Amino acid sequence: MKVSSAAAFLTLLFSPVALAAPSLALWKDQSPIQIDDDLSVPGENPLSFCSSPATDILTIERVDLFPNPPLPGKTLTIKASGTFSKQVDRGARVLLQVKYGLIRLINQTADLCDQIENVDLHCPLEKGKMTFTKNIDLPKEIPPVCASLFWHIHRQC
Repeated sequence: MKVSSAAAFLTLLFSPVALAAPSLALWKDQSPIQIDDDLSVPGENPLSFCSSPATDILTIERVDLFPNPPLPGKTLTIKASGTFSKQVDRGARVLLQVKYGLIRLINQTADLCDQIENVDLHCPLEKGKMTFTKNIDLPKEIPPVCASLFWHIHRQC
């Protein structure tokens, strides 16, 4: 299965996602910066939101990865569920960025509906609950790097 299929599925489910790092305590009486909410994506996964998903049109209830973490040469099963507060119609665009440190590897804008067809979904995505299961055969050679993947989905009004 193409890597673009995995990206398309993840694009559907998430607004900006990345990992957060703890603050440095330089003085003993200094308290760490407080983050408003736990930004972890619910479920068995290493994902977290970059910002609060409170205003997103998709409320993610759970994303489970099996195995977690994904293993080279194995099949990755992604099970996800969430609820759309609005319908997503044709014309919705997605900005996809993949970064390795400060180096931007991918920076592209694409039609969301074209991308989700790679994972057997079609527009419009109806308002209401959605569940999804997808198996992805991972290649045997995956470089041991940590990269950040960011999604911004823009719904056409």
